[in-house]
Amino acid sequence: MRIAVIDGQGGGIGKHITERLRKISPENLELLALGTNALATSVMLKSGANEGASGENAIIYNADKVDIIVGPISIMFSYGMLGELTPRMAEAVAKSPAQKILIPLSRAGVDVVGVKAEPLPHFIDELVDKVKTFLENQS
Repeated sequence: MRIAVIDGQGGGIGKHITERLRKISPENLELLALGTNALATSVMLKSGANEGASGENAIIYNADKVDIIVGPISIMFSYGMLGELTPRMAEAVAKSPAQKILIPLSRAGVDVVGVKAEPLPHFIDELVDKVKTFLENQS
């Protein structure tokens, strides 16, 4: 099972997700750090990702080669993450057949109705629980 953790800017959200997924992951779980920039990728690699790649082409190339994509919801929006996420990146994530488990954090002027404001650690807990459930249902 391959999980892509996608993040940008300083990679902080991806770092926390990667650390938490690494703790719960079965031995056959591969975490792929996909950063919009090299710093984000580096931070996720240091947090336990098996492999990493950076930039538009890396995200486009790998989006359909994983089973699950996790990250902030802004990875689905063109020009998300303060403009780091290109339209081609957002399209690749949206078109990917992978299950997408996203944290409802966005600085792209998007509010998701029905989502209550929670601290980031609570959202990461919920994301990890959803990944666990997905993995259990695949077995």
